[in-house]
Amino acid sequence: MATQLNASRPSGPTLVKGARASRTTVALKLAMAVSGFLFVGFVLAHMYGNLKAFGGHDAFNEYAHHLRELGEPLLPHEGALWILRLGLIISLVVHVVTGVLLWRRAARARTTKYVQKKNSGVTRASLMMRWGGVTILVFLVWHLLNFTIGKVNPQGGATNDPYNLMVDTFDVWWMTVIYLVAMLALGAHLHHGIWSAAQTLGWTGTATKRRRAKTIGFVTALVVSVGYSLVPLAVLAGIITK
Repeated sequence: MATQLNASRPSGPTLVKGARASRTTVALKLAMAVSGFLFVGFVLAHMYGNLKAFGGHDAFNEYAHHLRELGEPLLPHEGALWILRLGLIISLVVHVVTGVLLWRRAARARTTKYVQKKNSGVTRASLMMRWGGVTILVFLVWHLLNFTIGKVNPQGGATNDPYNLMVDTFDVWWMTVIYLVAMLALGAHLHHGIWSAAQTLGWTGTATKRRRAKTIGFVTALVVSVGYSLVPLAVLAGIITK
């Protein structure tokens, strides 16, 4: 009788372990969603600054100059700018690390393989998010080297003038193509990512909220991808020149 009772008794540690794993997964998803929204905020603000290029050389450079003086004299020169950059880097690291951890957890959870592999919409979206994220990460490293940290001019010209560096960069057709591909990847990532974050934060509980989340994701992705593409296309078309 005692043996039967013991055999039928649920395994406590297994349940606790499962509950802990579930809580950890939720925490990772929350961290990924919050870091993603912080990144979206930075992306929109940076896009606004990029569009200053349509105002001409002085308007663009004045904006870049004021960014470096932001917070003075309370903060040192470029202090606020580096705080923003640091916040972006931290958000990006958190976003990437949580994404990798969640992907590894999902992979471990698949204990059996399907006899027939189905390429569902969810699978395609997950693959797009994963490889799109990698594309964006590689592009960001180059973008920082090109315009911020290393300041690489692909035409071999001067790098001390932000506006001229931008024009020299996008005057090279293959640089513009790389930039546009990255913006397409960013738009696709935002489209699915905003919807996924809204789900994680519990903002899709009703049909109306789901529609709203999808609309916000689509509009944000469209605004960002188009907004960032305008300047390089305008340079390549000769609308924005030195």
